[in-house]
Amino acid sequence: MKLLIRNLARTTTEAEIQALFEPYGIVQSCVLVMDKEKGTSKGFGFVEMPKAGEAKAAMKSLNGKDIAGNRIRVKKSESND
Repeated sequence: MKLLIRNLARTTTEAEIQALFEPYGIVQSCVLVMDKEKGTSKGFGFVEMPKAGEAKAAMKSLNGKDIAGNRIRVKKSESND
């Protein structure tokens, strides 16, 4: 299941996001969307977890959690890429 994580601090790294989701299960991939010109995070990214149950548990627990001063939003990604 692919999850969309929004409202991330611009300083949050892919490693930090992965560490945030790993307690809930296997993280298949973790990608921050970057600004190509500035080389900085755009404040959102995607996490893929192969097991839907683990992804749903992570989504339920982490949605609205305060990370680096930002209240993140986690939901199922609508994209199929």
